[in-house]
Amino acid sequence: MTLTAHVPTKYGSRYLQQLCKHWSHKFETDFDAQQGVIGFPMGPIRMAAADEALSVTIEPQDGVDIENFKQVVADHLNRFAFREAPLAFDWR
Repeated sequence: MTLTAHVPTKYGSRYLQQLCKHWSHKFETDFDAQQGVIGFPMGPIRMAAADEALSVTIEPQDGVDIENFKQVVADHLNRFAFREAPLAFDWR
């Protein structure tokens, strides 16, 4: 299963890099200014920054609480986006 949210923001690149750096101390990460991947224990998190949005894709492993996974990602991104939080996540 794959879930993707397109999060409206002009600061997608900043948030992507902050989240990857934040979790790089615990998990394997690979990122640049436009895209990033985090080897999160619940499943990989993939992000891509565009001019007006941040695309966030999660791939939950079997047995993972999907709602919790979505909330963990949203909560962390909202911490970095405190000036415009809460961000709108339209998971599909």
